[in-house]
Amino acid sequence: MTHQVDFTFKGDIACDSFISFARHRAGRLDISLDIGACSDTAITVSVAGEPDLVDMFEMACSLGPYDCIVRDVMRSDAPYATS
Repeated sequence: MTHQVDFTFKGDIACDSFISFARHRAGRLDISLDIGACSDTAITVSVAGEPDLVDMFEMACSLGPYDCIVRDVMRSDAPYATS
């Protein structure tokens, strides 16, 4: 089953570093990743994949790269999942 989730990570964000980190983690977890808006205070991303792997992505990005401090994560699950 594929699960789609939109995340907004808020805090002290270094866009290039966070995007590189997120792409690497998504690749390791074999989930799709679409990058949305990024600023020095927030980044939005959409991911799709197995539910447990999406959760692992959220945890990894909550810890973030060394030069970002994530203070809050907002999660919006898609209203449906596909198989």
